[in-house]
Amino acid sequence: GQVKVVETFGDSDALGRQIKKQDWNEYHLIVRGNQMIQKINGHRMVEGTDLGVRDSRLSGILALQLHTGPPMKVRFKDVELRRLPLSDNRKKVVMVAGSASHGYGGHEHKAGCLLFQELLKESMPEVQTAIYLDGWPKDPTAFDNANAILIYANGGGGHPVMPHLKQVDGLMKRGVGLLCLHYAVEVPKGDAGDYFLDWIGGYFEPHWSVNPHWTLEQTKVASDHPVTRGVRPYSLNDEWYYHMRFRENMDGVTALLSAVPPASSLSRPDGPHSGNPHVRAKVGQPQHLVWARERPDGGRGFGFTGGHDHWNWGHPSQRTMVLNAIVWVAGLEVPENGVPSRKLTLDDLLSNQDYPEPNNFNRDRIQGWLQEWQKP
Repeated sequence: GQVKVVETFGDSDALGRQIKKQDWNEYHLIVRGNQMIQKINGHRMVEGTDLGVRDSRLSGILALQLHTGPPMKVRFKDVELRRLPLSDNRKKVVMVAGSASHGYGGHEHKAGCLLFQELLKESMPEVQTAIYLDGWPKDPTAFDNANAILIYANGGGGHPVMPHLKQVDGLMKRGVGLLCLHYAVEVPKGDAGDYFLDWIGGYFEPHWSVNPHWTLEQTKVASDHPVTRGVRPYSLNDEWYYHMRFRENMDGVTALLSAVPPASSLSRPDGPHSGNPHVRAKVGQPQHLVWARERPDGGRGFGFTGGHDHWNWGHPSQRTMVLNAIVWVAGLEVPENGVPSRKLTLDDLLSNQDYPEPNNFNRDRIQGWLQEWQKP
C-alpha cells in the first residue's frame, strides 16, 4: 500500500505534453510478473514493481478505467493482447481438459489436470501450467509461447484437436511438445492419424487397436529414458489400450511401458475397439502401452494409454510417469529420481470430480488401494 519512488526518468510536464487532448492516445502496457511498464504514444511514462503480498495478483481480469467525477465519455478501441515468452528457465504447459463423460471416477479430465497442476506447482515451480476446461480453448492466445500441450479428453471423431489439426501442426513445427492421455490417443485413421504418427509417434487406430480393462502383469519399464526415472515395474488394473499404430520400425519412438495382455482381454467380439484379426494374431506378445517420441524438429511427444480410472493416479509409478513426461516434453530436465510428489490422500483424489459422489461409492476400497500402493 506504500508507494516509493526510486528513480525518475522524465519531467512530468514534458511527459504530459506527449498526451493528446480530446484525441486518440495509444497505450502500451508491458507486464512481466509483478513488473509493469506503461507507455503512452510510444513514450515511457512509468515503471513499477508491485511488492504487495495481500492485494497483489499475478492473474485476473483486464479492466479499463473510468474515473469518478463529472459526466464524461471515454472510448477504447483496438485492444490487443500478446503473451510474452516466459523468463528464466521456466516452461509453459497448456492443459486441455475434456468435458465430463464417463460418470464418477472415470475419464475425470478436469480432476486429473488440476491434480497434475497442483503437484507440479509443489515440486517443479519452473513449470507454469494453464488449464482450459471443457475442450478446446476459446482464448486465441491460449497456445502463445507454449512449450508443450497436454490433452486429456475423449478422442475418436470427437477429439478436441480434430477441427484444429492445421493449427496444432503449425505449433508442432515450431517444436512445441504434445502429450496425450488415455482416450486422447485415439483419432480417426487418415489425416489425423498421420499427424499423430508425426507428433507423438503412435495412436489408437480403430479396427487395429483395442481398449479392454485388464491388469498389468510381466511389466517392462524402459530403464534408460528420463520419463521412467523413479518408475518401478508395477501391477495395476486400468483400461489399458494396446496394439497401437506406431511409426514404421518405431522410428524415433521409445517404448516406455510394455506388458503381455492376457488372452481374456480379447474376449469381446470383433469391433472398432474390441478386437480384430490383427490383434488376435499377437496374443501372448508384449504390447507397448506408454511411449515417447523425439521429432527431428526438436519437439517431443508422449502417449499414455491408461488413465481411465482417476483413482489410479494415486499409484506412485503411474503418477510419476506422467509428471516426468510433462517435464520432459516441455524441454526441462527430469530429476534423477523422477519428479517428486507427496503421497496422495483420499481427499486429493475425490477433489474436482465432474459428478456427485454416488451413495454406494466405496471409499474404503480406494483408501485400501492407496495404502497398498504407498508401501515402501
